[in-house]
Amino acid sequence: MKLILSEKKVQQKVVALARQISKDYSGKEVLLIGVLKGAFIFMADLARRMTIPLQIDFVRLASYGTGTQSSGKVKFTKDLETTIRGKDVIVVEDIIDTGITLRQLVKRLKARRPRSLKVVALLDKPGRREVIFQPDYVGFPIENHFVVGYGLDCSEEYRNLRGIYALK
Repeated sequence: MKLILSEKKVQQKVVALARQISKDYSGKEVLLIGVLKGAFIFMADLARRMTIPLQIDFVRLASYGTGTQSSGKVKFTKDLETTIRGKDVIVVEDIIDTGITLRQLVKRLKARRPRSLKVVALLDKPGRREVIFQPDYVGFPIENHFVVGYGLDCSEEYRNLRGIYALK
């Protein structure tokens, strides 16, 4: 494995994203929707750094299975427990690759008529896009590496690493 982003750099970026989102939503309450499993660590750190009222819920989607390439098919395995109609919603994602998963999730959530819907992603691989999708907040654009750590996994391993690493 090769270190791509140190724990310190990741935490600095999380603080910056939390500040920006808190500023953008000043005076409002937001609903953070974490995409399981990968975003759980990022979302926990982000939520603790935000200074506005918030609620938390999760969805679980699968597109990788146990491989290192997206299958291109998205399976919804856990839906929201919270009604989002009329709420300011921010989807929290660990990484955007092809864009297929988030495009389908955003389409599904918009049908539930939130007041607003934005996406924050810790990592973005714009060079891998197969569909048009632009997140509203991005931590780090990265090259086309398969990365693990800070919630990201390979066959359910490496999520607990504090930094972000490229698998060789």
